[in-house]
Amino acid sequence: MSAISVGQAVVLGAVEGVTEFLPVSSTGHLKITEGLMGIPVDDNAVVGFSAVIQVGAIAAVLVYFFKDIVRIVSAWFRGLRDPGERYHHDYRFAWWVICATIPIVAVGLAAKPLIEGPLASLWVVAGSLIVGSGVMWAADQMGRHKRGEDDTAFKDTMLVGGSQILALLFPGFSRSGATMSTALILDLDRVAATRLSFFLGIPALTGAGLYELKDALGTGTGALPLAVGTAVSFLVAYASIAWLLRFVAKHSFNAFVIYRIIIGLLLFGLLGAGVL
Repeated sequence: MSAISVGQAVVLGAVEGVTEFLPVSSTGHLKITEGLMGIPVDDNAVVGFSAVIQVGAIAAVLVYFFKDIVRIVSAWFRGLRDPGERYHHDYRFAWWVICATIPIVAVGLAAKPLIEGPLASLWVVAGSLIVGSGVMWAADQMGRHKRGEDDTAFKDTMLVGGSQILALLFPGFSRSGATMSTALILDLDRVAATRLSFFLGIPALTGAGLYELKDALGTGTGALPLAVGTAVSFLVAYASIAWLLRFVAKHSFNAFVIYRIIIGLLLFGLLGAGVL
């Protein structure tokens, strides 16, 4: 029998799609939802399922930013063939994304037992939601929001990419929240910070999903729930991306900060009361 039913896959796919790119922690929301549905959050099949349906959200990014991705990848290939093309920002940016992905891959492989064990606790999720809220609020206040996407440099990309490790080790901190907060501290404007978070998420999350696929299929999760969850994740994530880019162009991150604190406190209450 599948560890996750088709109906549960629909719910989890929708939660993943809504929260993957919002700075509210998709991992945290997935674990909360799994707990409420009575699904064991530390089961290998469940952990694998959560990683695989992220591919649907990543596919939404690939479709939404297709023209940008083609431009960057084309510049990278041109630069590999022709040294004269290597001055182009898109060529350098492609290399920066590759380099910035290495730290999270290394930590993810080295700390896999810890990540899927003690750090998968809902207590960790609750605490990380609240602590991450403070970091996000401080970053939004500190940042001068004066640098656009074309102003990013290698140092910016490495620091923002490296911050993904926080979300990897502390589910609830939020990969999007960590990367956006770091970008804001580096004085990128909110739209540039959000777009950079999207581009850095493509290799990291795609790699995680493909790596976990064999575990998800080999430990009791059926192919149909995986396919349904991934498809729902794609559709919902596409709409979420479009909304987020419009939102950050005109608003601060305060709404997300408040929401995260409320969810974190609520989770602490449910855990303390024994409901979860």
